[in-house]
Amino acid sequence: MDLVSLVRDIPDFPKEGIIFKDITPLLQDAEALRYAVDQMAEFGVGKKVDIVLGAEARGFILGAALAYTLGAGFVPARKPGKLPYDTIAAEYELEYGTDSLEIHEDAIKKGTRVLVHDDLLATGGTARAKCDLVEKLGGEVVGIAFIVELAFLSGRDKLKDYDVISLIKVAGE
Repeated sequence: MDLVSLVRDIPDFPKEGIIFKDITPLLQDAEALRYAVDQMAEFGVGKKVDIVLGAEARGFILGAALAYTLGAGFVPARKPGKLPYDTIAAEYELEYGTDSLEIHEDAIKKGTRVLVHDDLLATGGTARAKCDLVEKLGGEVVGIAFIVELAFLSGRDKLKDYDVISLIKVAGE
């Protein structure tokens, strides 16, 4: 399946000089959506995934579908102040600034096997922060699954200790 044609470039978003990779057309295409979820689920089969952890906002969409497909639970990682219960946080760098994510402090138990998901791998900061949150709570990251990887930003380098898959690799800007 040609997923590349279903990812559109949005120049200068969220700030000038950034080319945003918009997966909305992929999400709108039922066949492509099913294919993407199935490919990531295939990556998770055999990993005995207990939880899929996805960050807002696009990581929620496919992360929940991935969890359902794998027969696993889902944990949302959110921006600070968005979760109603006690949280732990991890700060990370983006290609255009810094940010942080939080999860509930009881979201992952010791020994929980976690598949981390996000729509895009850029610098690796967001994914690394999610892995740090999982490990801070005693969970085990069994893999990380992305739709798009901006390989030219070398984000995979921050994730070298993990099993990583991306369905689309963008070599250059």
